[in-house]
Amino acid sequence: MARDYYEILGVARSADEAALKSAYRKKAMEFHPDRNPGNKDAETKFKEVNEAYDVLKDAQKRAAYDRFGHNAFAQGGMGGARGPQGGGFGQGQGGFHFEGNFEDLFEDLMGGIFGGAGGQQQTRKSHTQRGSDLRYNLEVSLKDAYTGSKVDLKYPTTISCETCKGSGAKEGSKPVTCGTCNGSGNVTFRQGFFQMSRTCPDCGGVGQQIKDKCKDCAGSGRVRSTKKLQVTIPAGVDDGTRLRLAGEGEAGTHGGPAGDLYVFVSIANHPLFARDGIHLHLEVPVNMVDAALGTELQIPTPEGGKTTLKIPSGSQPGDTVRLPGLGMPAMGRPKDKGDIVAHLQVTVPQNLSKKQKEQLESLRSELEPGRAEAGFMSKLRKFWNE
Repeated sequence: MARDYYEILGVARSADEAALKSAYRKKAMEFHPDRNPGNKDAETKFKEVNEAYDVLKDAQKRAAYDRFGHNAFAQGGMGGARGPQGGGFGQGQGGFHFEGNFEDLFEDLMGGIFGGAGGQQQTRKSHTQRGSDLRYNLEVSLKDAYTGSKVDLKYPTTISCETCKGSGAKEGSKPVTCGTCNGSGNVTFRQGFFQMSRTCPDCGGVGQQIKDKCKDCAGSGRVRSTKKLQVTIPAGVDDGTRLRLAGEGEAGTHGGPAGDLYVFVSIANHPLFARDGIHLHLEVPVNMVDAALGTELQIPTPEGGKTTLKIPSGSQPGDTVRLPGLGMPAMGRPKDKGDIVAHLQVTVPQNLSKKQKEQLESLRSELEPGRAEAGFMSKLRKFWNE
């Protein structure tokens, strides 16, 4: 059963002439026998593509196909025509022969391989070149990351030469068209049947030559310099954040645009806080009496201030106390803040005095085993079969 022509080309039934032609060229290049030597499946699909395009590019044939489908070209259809006329890629003596117009397909095929029709570049190279991008590694404190800050940067780069305004030519002169490539930036040469293209060796692909070079930049149009600028660090910035400063990279050659500067931010280690996204974790030592009775402690905040941490009575080692909204702001949403998470580390006193030991002994005799202790002792008795 014959395949739908629109399906073969991969286009909608409403596709216009330009869409049909574009789809045909892509499919024909994909399944062309020269690109698929010995591939019978590609050979069959290439025939189908040419047959489908031959019908759909013709307004009369397309109208008949849209109305009657493949029956339009059966015996008696369209005036008794024997299938689609004047196109396709069929079997002939000695193998394949192409009955349609091969010129467009050849240009596309050669352009796909060599970068232009017949190997020649179809677009002329720009005489200017964009400058390189630069990277700057910046470490900021947790406090600056919390509040946001402005940081002065200083880095080596290239800037446009003021003497020649970036042209590279001596004052009063200007670049001239390269005589070797006539300004195209490429030279062509023949290799057998094909005409090939490569970068011009005299102008390096620029298309122009500078006869009288600027004395300050030696014809490059740019000079080395140290650049200073101020960058804004947004509140909530985190490790690995990349800030792009457009046009602050190296100057382009021959008056081309400058590259960009990318600032990669890292956060310096804090002596107290460990960061996890917008949350801050803090280890807080608490003596066993305060953990048992409960207490209040003063702890720091990321901007350098203080806040009160309430320790509940009966706190256990490893318990956490959260202080909502006192963590880091979300970058771009400064009102959305994380938490400070205090991790309690219950400490046991050492080097007790005789009186302190007597007091603890008295307390021990009065204390009943806690839930964890009772559970553990129960497991021990079962283990020992007591």
